[in-house]
Amino acid sequence: MSGTVFEKAPARDRRRFPGISSRAYEHPADRSALVALRRLSGFDTVFKALSGLLPERSLRLLFLSDSVRVGETQFPHLYAMLRDACYILDLEKVPQMYVQQDPKPNAMCIGLDEPIIVVTTALVELLDEEEMRAVVGHEVGHALSGHSVYRTVLLFLTGLALKVAWIPLGNVAIMAIVTALREWFRKSELSADRAGLLVGQDVNASMRGLMKLAGGHHLHEMNVDAFLAQAEEYEESGDLRDSVLKILNVLPRTHPFTTVRAAELKKWSQSRDHQRIMDGHYPRREEDPDTSVTDSFRESAAHYADSVRTSKDPLMKLVGDIAGGAGDLGGRLRDRFTGATGAGGSRASGPDADGQGKGTTGQG
Repeated sequence: MSGTVFEKAPARDRRRFPGISSRAYEHPADRSALVALRRLSGFDTVFKALSGLLPERSLRLLFLSDSVRVGETQFPHLYAMLRDACYILDLEKVPQMYVQQDPKPNAMCIGLDEPIIVVTTALVELLDEEEMRAVVGHEVGHALSGHSVYRTVLLFLTGLALKVAWIPLGNVAIMAIVTALREWFRKSELSADRAGLLVGQDVNASMRGLMKLAGGHHLHEMNVDAFLAQAEEYEESGDLRDSVLKILNVLPRTHPFTTVRAAELKKWSQSRDHQRIMDGHYPRREEDPDTSVTDSFRESAAHYADSVRTSKDPLMKLVGDIAGGAGDLGGRLRDRFTGATGAGGSRASGPDADGQGKGTTGQG
């Protein structure tokens, strides 16, 4: 199955993207986080060592012996989706796919030499056909982007960190790389979400799937607009203390928060970049060797600058103020940690440090 080359058209009329490069749907933060990861001291050494030591054959045998391999006679509807996704993204070699018994809805793409896609029974039972199609496309997007290699390293290092936690400093070194890998992987999920949309070509199905991951089967009790409003409230609410808590909450996670993923995907689905891909204008794999690394860095830097400029998060606003040379940064920092703002985003007048009673206007 893993070497199957196919010519069948998709199950329903959807656009196909011959020769599409993963650069077409990669989130700028994905590329920049991966660059930062590769620059981490010791990462290259660890990665090269693990590439030869990771028990990939054992991993394949484990899934082969204790999961159900998707094919024409087992979970044929998933096999059709898998072939469909590979056809649309022009991934010639169909990855092996397994269904694993697990009460938690999840999916992953791992493997060093060849990617393996694994979905849990809970996920299969939770999603309808179109929602599942987006998930399969998401995992095929990981395969096309080469994410499975780093995901495998992350899984191995996470387990290793637990085993050497008793060794002084040993765990610190490993956890530094694990933390950087998690940061990259969270960003790579945003790229794969876009790939899932390119495969499913139904943004409503993608939104429903993300809502179900957050709220379970009760789709009739949920609303897409209200769900997206949660993401906006999450970004805007609170002061700098909340911004710090957001960072601490996300650090141990491999995936971004679900509402954030939904908001990012909805925004991209309405962008000119997405429309250009749907119109057939996208980077090709044959052009990848000629791609300018400098241009990629510049694009990522521009994305982050724009994110800081437009973000409504209190910490990002402060970063923007600092970058813009705004005055009274000490007062702004104090106010945003304490939430002491007056009407219209201005700090209430009162005695300041020198007792002059002079108020300072802050940015909301």
